[in-house]
Amino acid sequence: MPVQAKHRFSVEDYYRMAEFGVLRPGARLELLDGQIIDMSPIGPAHAAVVKRLNECFSRLAQGRWLMAVQDPLRLDDHSEPEPDLMLLKRAPDFYASRHPLPEEVFLLIEVADATLEFDRDEKLPVYGGAGIAEVWIVNLADATVEVYREPHFAGYASRVILRAGDKAKPQGFPDVAVDVAELLKR
Repeated sequence: MPVQAKHRFSVEDYYRMAEFGVLRPGARLELLDGQIIDMSPIGPAHAAVVKRLNECFSRLAQGRWLMAVQDPLRLDDHSEPEPDLMLLKRAPDFYASRHPLPEEVFLLIEVADATLEFDRDEKLPVYGGAGIAEVWIVNLADATVEVYREPHFAGYASRVILRAGDKAKPQGFPDVAVDVAELLKR
């Protein structure tokens, strides 16, 4: 009996489909482990948190990182997700010639409401397997920030949950602190 197999698209396939109109212009999509995923619409609470993160990290950057907001990240030949926010190593061309790679990411942040299970169960293992050093999931449903560190082939070895009253500090920049309550206020 033949085994059914899923076709895994490559990043090259993905771009070719967009170029030839197979994927409609402006569609909110991302490629994760060879699958083309429809991204959920961004609600007001989600958008507000992304704006707060953007403002906070812009103010604290002091030239130490570049910020990418909802930009592509080239994880491997079959994954190019678009995280909500990333702190990246500085590049003289601001990544004009290619998208950033895992080793160029100081911190990756996903803001999750309706996408919480997908972010935890699908994206997080892919980020860990690619070696992204640190991922935060801003969990809007539970009003927490989940901090993941120590990447390995199937995800992350360390998980810390932060709540109102706590400060989230990127591992690579311990002098930078994000107030969880301020980040999540409505």
